[in-house]
Formats: sequence, C-alpha cells, structure tokens
Amino acid sequence: MDTSVIFKAYDVRGTYPDQLDEGIARAIGSAFASFVGGPAIVVARDMRPSGPGLVAAFAEGVRRCGVEVIDIGLASTDLLYFASGHLNAPGAMFTASHNPAQYNGIKMCLAEAKPIGLETGLADIERMTNEFHASPATGELAALSERDVLSAWVAHVHSFVDVAKLRPLKIVADTANGMGGYVAPKIFDGLPFEVEIMYPELDGTFPNHPADPINPANIVDLQRRILETGADIGLAFDGDADRVFLIDERAQGISGSTTTAMVAASLLDKNPGATILYNVICSKSVAEVIAEHGGTGVRTRVGHSFIKQTMAETNAVFGGEHSGHYYYRDNFRADSGIITALVVLELLSSFDGPLSELVRPFNRYAVSGEINTEVADPQATVAAVTRYVAGEGAQVDELDGLTADYGDWWFNLRASNTEPLLRLNVEASTEEDCARHTAAMIALIKAN
Repeated sequence: MDTSVIFKAYDVRGTYPDQLDEGIARAIGSAFASFVGGPAIVVARDMRPSGPGLVAAFAEGVRRCGVEVIDIGLASTDLLYFASGHLNAPGAMFTASHNPAQYNGIKMCLAEAKPIGLETGLADIERMTNEFHASPATGELAALSERDVLSAWVAHVHSFVDVAKLRPLKIVADTANGMGGYVAPKIFDGLPFEVEIMYPELDGTFPNHPADPINPANIVDLQRRILETGADIGLAFDGDADRVFLIDERAQGISGSTTTAMVAASLLDKNPGATILYNVICSKSVAEVIAEHGGTGVRTRVGHSFIKQTMAETNAVFGGEHSGHYYYRDNFRADSGIITALVVLELLSSFDGPLSELVRPFNRYAVSGEINTEVADPQATVAAVTRYVAGEGAQVDELDGLTADYGDWWFNLRASNTEPLLRLNVEASTEEDCARHTAAMIALIKAN
C-alpha cells in the first residue's frame, strides 16, 4: 500500500476506492486514535456517497484502540472544527472539499481544532497507518455515540455579529450541492434576509457544477442569478463549505485579499490594536489597511497549519488567505466560510450603498491571480529565478517560496506541495503593468 499518494501536506485525500477504501480508513482510524490517545474523537462527513462507509470503517478502527467515537453526522468542515473545540476532542472530517466526486479524504485536528500537518503529526499517523493496515487492531469496541451540535453552532456563528444591526438584504448563495446547502439555511433562519439557495440538494456527484468556486466557470450560474434577481450579494461555497467567495451586486467577484482587508478593518474597529495575519500571496492592500486601522500585521506562509500556529503564537484575532480561507481566534483559530459571510453581511447592513462601493477602498492594485506552470524541477527553477531577480536589485524574501518586490510591482513564486507545478502570483499598480510583468515572469519560468 502506497500511503504517500493519499497523505498530503495538511490532510488525507485520494480517489475512492482505488486509493482510499474502507480498509485504509480503518487503519487510519486506529493510527489517529493511537496518536491522540483517549478518551474520544469526533467524526463527521460531507455528502459524498463514499462517506458513510468510510466513516464507519474509520470509527471501527478508532474504537478498536479503546477510544470512543462521537459522530455528529453530516457537517461542513467548519462545523466539525467547532465540534472539536466545543467538545474538547480531536476531530476527523471526511471530505475531499472541492475535488470531484470520485475523491474523498480526511481532515484531522487535535482537540480545540488545533492543526495537524505533515510536520506536526501527519507523518507519524501515516507511519502508524501502514503498521495497522498490516496488523489490524483487535479487541473490544469502545463506545459509539451520536451528538447534535447544530444549535450550539448556530449560536456560535451568530455571536460574531450584532444580529440587531442586520437589515433586510437579498442574498443568493450557490452551495453547489455541497454542505453549504445544509448549514447556510440554519444560520440564516430567523435573520432579516431574503435568501435563495442555488443547488441546495446534498449530492456528492455534483450534478450541476463542481464545488470549486475559485474556478470562474463554476460561478457563472450564480453571477447570472444575481443579475436576474437584483440581489445585494452572492455567496459561493466550496464542497465542504469552509471557504466562501463573495460576488457583488454587479456580478463581479471579490478577491480573497479584498475580503481579508475588509474583514480585518471591521475586526480592528472592534478590537483596537489587534494582530491580523495574512499570507504571502495576499495583496499589499491588506497590510496597508491593517496599518491604517491601527493593527499589527503579520505575514505568514500559505496553509492552515502555519496560520493556526502563528495565530496561537501571536494571539491574532483574524487571519486571511487569498484562497478564501478566513480564520478567527474566537472560532478556535479555525477557518469558516459562513462566519465570514455573516461578518460581511453585518458590514453591508451598516453601509449606505451597494457592496461594490463598500469594497472599493480595499481594491487598490491589479493582480494576476494564481497561474500554474508545469516544470521538470520546481526547486531548481525557483533557485534560477531567485538568482536572476537578486541581480536586478529586487527586495527578496523566502518566507514561502520566492517573493521579489520591485516597489511598484511584486511577485511570489511557490512550488506545489503535491505536483510538479510552480504557482505564480503577480501584483502591480495597473492592469497593463500587471499583464506585462506576468508575461515576463512566465517566460522566465519556462526558460529555466
């Protein structure tokens, strides 16, 4: 069994049943139980057809090691993280997030939603998985119980805003047959919104479009519906609903950097002088907004394990990633799409104008978006580009890949954790400059 195929930098993920099946899930359950110890582990799953069988097998592996399983059933990933904090127990969420239907996976965390990555336990769990797969755990089964934490979750999400300040707004949410269709109606129930959910039926075969809103093709239906209904805002959730992307009333997408800056400003107004995190591919506007609102900005590597760890070290109130992940100190430092949606809805409720005007002060630069280029040796190519830009006098840092800042434009170049790809992000003062520098960087990458 080659577990290296399914153990990624932050989670387990693979195609079912050829890469990830019930036997492997059972072994991972025993390995996870052995790694975290007792007394209990919380489990949940998304709507994928392979979920129930994989969860049952995983739970058996956990229970064979004498650790109780608390099953909260169907859930979004941020609901599982909440349950981990609320019940003070390690958690395992069965989901493949935005991946196609044939995939499934497991996102694991320690108690209070503390992260696990390859460098903080996932490599050990992989090693033990192979041992348990060769010699399965035996013995009496520990207890299995079911728990409903939905009402507690709804109250928790509502605590991030002043519900009395919310005003009637027309919302269209595209949940892409994913878990947003399960949690969003429960969060919005009783609030003064007119909400239309697109594709709310839970269906892990994704019959309408992939649950990957970062791909522009997958938000076309939502954009059309916003214009048809005159909605104030559109919300696009990914498959496990831990990410959300915002669309304004003109059907224009709002970048993750802009959302990070906007939420940071709001939280700094409520928490003067607080620390805010943002990763290396966020726009310069994020750091500028944090400083303008009296906060302390801390730049981090990309990825939830790094952000959550830095949040713990700095007591940051919020952290944002350009990819649509937004982390909250008071949410056990976990990311949440629906909390972010509600925070933005509170801002819009208090603003005398449309969403496009609300975000305008935070849109300051032109960006390329993330561009992937396949190369034979990513590390060698990054090294060659580093030598080139150092000779040009750019300000260089290597916190996460290569970042080179020329003053009026900058770029970040990072190697993928899982594929022979380089990921390029460019930002400049104008669209013309951004396009020109992006083309030059792609040519440089391909030449090396």
